[in-house]
Amino acid sequence: MKRMLIIMTGAWLVLMPHASFAGPDGQAPAGKGEAVKQDLALQLAQRWDQLKYNTPDKKARVAGFKKLVEDAKALAQAHPDDPAPKVWAGITLATLAGEDGGLGALGLVKEAKALLEAALAQHPNKELETSIHTTLGSLYYQVPGWPIGFGDEDKAVEHLKKALELSPNGLDANFWMASYLWDETRRYKEAAEYFRRAIAAPPRPGREIADAGRKAEARALLAKVEKKLH
Repeated sequence: MKRMLIIMTGAWLVLMPHASFAGPDGQAPAGKGEAVKQDLALQLAQRWDQLKYNTPDKKARVAGFKKLVEDAKALAQAHPDDPAPKVWAGITLATLAGEDGGLGALGLVKEAKALLEAALAQHPNKELETSIHTTLGSLYYQVPGWPIGFGDEDKAVEHLKKALELSPNGLDANFWMASYLWDETRRYKEAAEYFRRAIAAPPRPGREIADAGRKAEARALLAKVEKKLH
């Protein structure tokens, strides 16, 4: 059931494209480099969370996602060694494809895929790598296959399984495997189990908005799956 609808996979923070995260010599303060990267990733994630789950007006949401893509790309250029801006630019482009849709959606998801693959090649931390695999997995099963798009069910499963290896109890890893099983295979019993795992996932510090929103989606989909099982 291929479609161009991507359901991508804190405080509203303003990041300037050339924001400085270094000391006067151009280097991050000693011992602070990894903490700075983690903080940047969290800021980008929280902006996405706020738009996705706390911005009911579609025009405002789409405009916000476009600005987030713009900022994340600028940060990726300013900090090429940090995969986080690429990851969040890719995730946001995928989300925007579902929000804005239209003829440009395929171009958006292709760009998202390229950014996510570039970030993966930089050997990101486990949290970012999990996000890359869940997003690529969701793209591969939702985007049409050749000759229209790059959709590929085998690659979707490969990425979704890798995400679960990295984060077996994680919210997004379980949610997207469940969604794939529900949407594409009709393996309802397995889908229900993964949705339950998603709902039971431990909280992520700083991602309270996303946790609440994603778990609400999981509960709604689980209710639909359970109707198929009875």
